[in-house]
Amino acid sequence: MALVAGDCCLPPGLFLLMKDVKKNHTITWAGFAITLLGSLLFSTKAIIVKVAFAHVAVDALTLLTLRMVFSLPFYSGAAWAVSRKKDNIPLTKRQWTYVLVLGLFGYYLSSLFDFVGLQYISAGLERLILFLYPTFAVLINTFVFKQPIHRMQKIALLLTYIGIGLAYFGELRIDTHNPNFYFGSFLIFLCAITYSIYIAGSGYVIPKVGATKFTAYAMLAATAGIFIHFLIAGSFSALQQGADLWMYGLLLAIFATVIPSFLISLGMKKIGSNNVAIISSIGPVSTILQAYFILGESIFMEQIAGTVLVIIGVLLIGWKRETAVK
Repeated sequence: MALVAGDCCLPPGLFLLMKDVKKNHTITWAGFAITLLGSLLFSTKAIIVKVAFAHVAVDALTLLTLRMVFSLPFYSGAAWAVSRKKDNIPLTKRQWTYVLVLGLFGYYLSSLFDFVGLQYISAGLERLILFLYPTFAVLINTFVFKQPIHRMQKIALLLTYIGIGLAYFGELRIDTHNPNFYFGSFLIFLCAITYSIYIAGSGYVIPKVGATKFTAYAMLAATAGIFIHFLIAGSFSALQQGADLWMYGLLLAIFATVIPSFLISLGMKKIGSNNVAIISSIGPVSTILQAYFILGESIFMEQIAGTVLVIIGVLLIGWKRETAVK
């Protein structure tokens, strides 16, 4: 299973890997608690980023780089472990190309768009827009990989986009003095698109190379991309602001990335993919509530209604995927 996490609701590749996990429809208290905790920790990412921006004079690239510095040992460890297996089969040149390109799309670009976008819009709206990535993956599979789109998926797509529209215009009504609102929303939208490209592409590559190998190598490629970007455009003086900045990078890496990815993977084994998908839908709600209590962001009726519609739509897509692979 995937050992590291992306910037959306599930670890990279885990959404596609759901169909490969043995179905288990029995929910145990331990499995429920583990999955719930993992989902809640994933939802803290946007909160930690917003708090860091508010309390430390840091730019998005520097904060993202610190996140990857602390996450790198886990990526490297996963890559080393999979390379030491006796049944390990080296990747072909074409497979390396797919892994590297998808890694850059799945984490480097999407993370960069996400962190920059969070400078301009609320954490609650960011999580809702990101939650569209499963619908984008469905569209990519339909138009690129020629997979048919079913009636239930069409209903799900309609519900999710109506939900985002409600939440978006409600937030626009409140956040009238933010000149970068549209720009920030556009960047988060790009984040969802680039991550959906990774999701759709990983569904093609993972069966050929294996889940852990794909995730480890793709994340190492993305980490290299982020480090190179920082060497070109970043400022090393920004890293010398003190312990608070490094603390936020550590929190992002450990508590909003690595630990929840292990918890979600363990939850998959204990209660099955359908149940994990349902419990993980708490993510947007958790982010909105945390944003209200920690960041002081407003909660309004359009946001509540939009969140409900988005979650229903994503669950319908997840249910359709599970039904199709039985």
